[in-house]
Amino acid sequence: MKRRAFLKTLATASASLTLSLSASGAYGKRKPNIIYLLADDLGYNELGCYGQKYIRTPNIDRIAREGMKFTQHYAGNAVCAPSRCVLMTGKHSGHAYIRNNGNPKERKGINEELFFPGQHPIPYSEITIAEVLKKQGYATAAIGKWGLGYEGSTGDPNKRGFDLFYGYLCQVHAHNHYPRYLWKNGKKIMLEGNDRTETGKQHSQDLFIEEALQFIDQNKDKPFFLYMPFIIPHLSIQVPEETLNEYKGVIPEEEHKHHGYLKHPFPRAGYAAMITHMDKGIGEIMKRVRDLGLDEDTLIIFTSDNGPTFDRLGGSDSDFFESAGPFRGLKGSLYEGGIRVPMVARWPGKIPVGKTTGHLSAFWDVMPTLCEVADAKAPDGIDGISFLPTLKGKRRQRKHDYLFWDFPGYGGQQAVRMGDWKAVRQNIKKGNLEIELYNLKDDISESNNVAADHPKLVKKIEAIMRDARTDSELFPMKLY
Repeated sequence: MKRRAFLKTLATASASLTLSLSASGAYGKRKPNIIYLLADDLGYNELGCYGQKYIRTPNIDRIAREGMKFTQHYAGNAVCAPSRCVLMTGKHSGHAYIRNNGNPKERKGINEELFFPGQHPIPYSEITIAEVLKKQGYATAAIGKWGLGYEGSTGDPNKRGFDLFYGYLCQVHAHNHYPRYLWKNGKKIMLEGNDRTETGKQHSQDLFIEEALQFIDQNKDKPFFLYMPFIIPHLSIQVPEETLNEYKGVIPEEEHKHHGYLKHPFPRAGYAAMITHMDKGIGEIMKRVRDLGLDEDTLIIFTSDNGPTFDRLGGSDSDFFESAGPFRGLKGSLYEGGIRVPMVARWPGKIPVGKTTGHLSAFWDVMPTLCEVADAKAPDGIDGISFLPTLKGKRRQRKHDYLFWDFPGYGGQQAVRMGDWKAVRQNIKKGNLEIELYNLKDDISESNNVAADHPKLVKKIEAIMRDARTDSELFPMKLY
């Protein structure tokens, strides 16, 4: 063998060995699979395991029953894009690059039939969970709604560590569950029988599950990271007839003035059916993992990107379903109802069975948690703390001094959670810097502002609201 050919062969073998050791560890033990399931606008109280009366979610309830339920877990922000940015990068919203929904100026005003603007893309300087895990030998997939960059941009998921992307790149595109097309690795996949009206032949949720099952099958022999940001139960209300029939005539309907999104003839039944339909798909994923003998090698987490929607928008009815439970506020609000979300996790043999934890955690903790699961080093400069010790039932769990949200949307808001205390600012863009203070232990509904009784604590929180953030040129919010 000539020297050049020998060296090339040696380099190839070395690279393969490095990847093998990265994926399995020096002692041949397989690294765990990670499946992270993210609902869209699902309220804290919209799952059976959190007290929902009308909507059936047996498979998600099973995750809680056979694993752990979190009662004080928080979304990254109160609306979609900034919450997902926090999740992907491990930086809270005072440091995250994306801090509100919005579309790039260069993508506005174009009115093509198959065009959607996409959201502001995250830059290459931001490191994603997928990029970290991919370097550890993980196969990576994002299936669902992305919302962090349009096709070809720096935020394109295929450029941010995901081997496979299938779904909606743009949140506006994701306002319909029967789209004309979905994206797959930079290509538009046209969906025959769909015309973006009330019904169609191919429901996006079903397509997501099919793609996920194929991904699991194809990567069953190596560690994989499957990120599934669903668009259920985000409006419009659309669900296959078979699942809708489970609720028609069972849930009482009520006349209301419809506004926004497509109109559904049975809005309450349709909304409940969407969540149950999502749950059925999750059950299929769990069954496939079990059938492949991967149960004990797989961590499954389910949660939501923010609180439930508002104002009977598109036929939704958060009041009827008591979607936010006892909490004040809905999507778009930094009160508890807008950001406290359900989270359940299951990992047989690792997570204790049937446990409930009140550990204070948030989306920015997911990055370091999954890094620790994969035996990877978390990026520098993030705000999260791994909650893996809590997942494993250990007592030695580092805790945050505080949780912080900075949100220029809906008038400009800030919030701080510190122990039992919760502080909120509203209408900052109108010059309001008044801090409201609530003791969540005694006042879970945030109805009794006690700021006047605790001036020293308010002063301390005021300093956090000032110092825990950096200014954003893209999403400015001046603290007067």
